[in-house]
Amino acid sequence: MNPLIFAMPDCDQLADRLAGLMAGDRGLMEMRRFPDGESYARLMDDVSGRNVVFVVSLVRPDDKILALMFAASTARELGAKTVGLVVPYLPYMRQDRRFHEGEAITSRWFARLVSSFADWMVTIDPHLHRYHSLDEIYDIEAHSLRAAPLISAWIADKVEKPLLVGPDTESTQWVSVVAESVGAPFTILEKNRKGDREVEVSRPDVSAWKDHTPILVDDIISTARTMIETVGRIEEVGLRPPICIGVHAVFAEQGYEALKAVKPADIVTCNTIAHETNAIEVAELLADGILDRVSFLKH
Repeated sequence: MNPLIFAMPDCDQLADRLAGLMAGDRGLMEMRRFPDGESYARLMDDVSGRNVVFVVSLVRPDDKILALMFAASTARELGAKTVGLVVPYLPYMRQDRRFHEGEAITSRWFARLVSSFADWMVTIDPHLHRYHSLDEIYDIEAHSLRAAPLISAWIADKVEKPLLVGPDTESTQWVSVVAESVGAPFTILEKNRKGDREVEVSRPDVSAWKDHTPILVDDIISTARTMIETVGRIEEVGLRPPICIGVHAVFAEQGYEALKAVKPADIVTCNTIAHETNAIEVAELLADGILDRVSFLKH
């Protein structure tokens, strides 16, 4: 039987695309809040015996996770064969250790919560730092897909003589793959984070690539401070304005406006989070990943 695909708020377009690519049926769901702020969830389709999929991008997760838990748990209660989550942007990956006494390791607690109401999950480029894979903290089938091939294809189609620039060592995993794919040089800068909103980035040595178009690539653009500092360093060494590419367009605290203010050549993101900068489509990547990797849908 075809999967039954529900869209959480702001994910209708992606859910429609997935339903078409996966030969799935689109389910209807009512989501709203009572006057006191409590969440209301109602599944409008019969889920009994169905492989049910919820599409949800968990940017600003504290506003969404309870409603998702209510909907997914209700699907289970009403007899769904399996309950899966398509989570293009997965939050709560930053706190992967206890840096100070008494801190909550929120990545583990969030994973435990999600694992309690779903059978599987597929996401794109979670912020794996000290964890090697999602299996270390999730008790369900949790699959991570890579957006690098999509970014590479966009660059190959849009940019001549690109120079890939990573703002810190963590970005090497994306920048190196993209650079190799498009046959472009790359350089990785050093970042010194002084707080949630203050960073310092080293100046790049680009003497060999003065005629190239610099492209900054990172997984998450949040406050955009890292991107902004890197744009400044690129200007200091005499390169043309860079293109800024991010997988996830979080853009917290007016980050988008602040990044635009430093006048990069362009700002491009994947549509893992709905935003006006979305130019790289992830639906096919998700559909292929789900059908290839999720054992529950192979029978």
